[in-house]
Amino acid sequence: MALTISGLSKTYPNGVKALQNVSLTIGNNMFGLLGPNGAGKSTLMRTVATLQAPDAGSVSLDGLDVLSNKTEVRKLLGYLPQEFGVYPKVSALDMLHHLAVMKGITKKSERNEIVDALLNQTNLWDVRKKSLGTYSGGMKQRFGIAQALLGKPKLIIVDEPTAGLDPAERNRFLNLLSSIGRDVIVILSTHIVEDVRELCPRMAIIANGKVLLEGSPTESLGALRGKIWSKVVASDDELKALETNLQVISTHLIAGQHEVRVFSDADPGDGFKPSESELEDVYFLSLSRHAKN
Repeated sequence: MALTISGLSKTYPNGVKALQNVSLTIGNNMFGLLGPNGAGKSTLMRTVATLQAPDAGSVSLDGLDVLSNKTEVRKLLGYLPQEFGVYPKVSALDMLHHLAVMKGITKKSERNEIVDALLNQTNLWDVRKKSLGTYSGGMKQRFGIAQALLGKPKLIIVDEPTAGLDPAERNRFLNLLSSIGRDVIVILSTHIVEDVRELCPRMAIIANGKVLLEGSPTESLGALRGKIWSKVVASDDELKALETNLQVISTHLIAGQHEVRVFSDADPGDGFKPSESELEDVYFLSLSRHAKN
């Protein structure tokens, strides 16, 4: 199974170029689509999910033309959008049964088996009869995955799924995604670098509707090995001087002081020490290079 995206472009009526000649090839397993808010990730996900049409380009799912065979594609698709609403007074159990019928699972015994399995898989069995309006953010997201898994989809799209979750709920959700992402295509669209680092053997970085980088996180990290340097500076003036003279890719506050990370082929001196490359370095360096072009 493979998803092939070729030359997708989309410009909104207000002139925003949401997608600019985007091409990606995505196979089975977890694929991370990483980029800042407004990068075009949601536009790309809605297009692949048959919810909007591009101005140009094509999308193929295992040879099936996604843009012209929407009904067939939707039978193979599970989708958890960024804004996922629920009926607050309906229980998870009843809602999954309702959605299963809409997916064409009309035989009651089959539906019972499928719904019960999904509630157990998403760790919602004990709260299956509670109304969805009482669920925490993480529980709602896990319910969102349960509904996305109805019908045994071949392609699952999750858009910004961990935004706003506390650390414990985020870990539960990421573990759930990891467990389902082995035999199907799962696209994880996010601006959270850690989500991609922990889950995805392949990824792409997108900004301003353009693909800046595509590959494996491991390979991308290897390309920066020995080229990342860091030091802690105490004053804003010193930070500004470094930003003028070196390629600063990120800064982090540590106890009120700035930890500065720079990209340099050679030791920049001035107290900098070599640092292990991190996926955040790959991400911020890609964005920095794009901003200069």
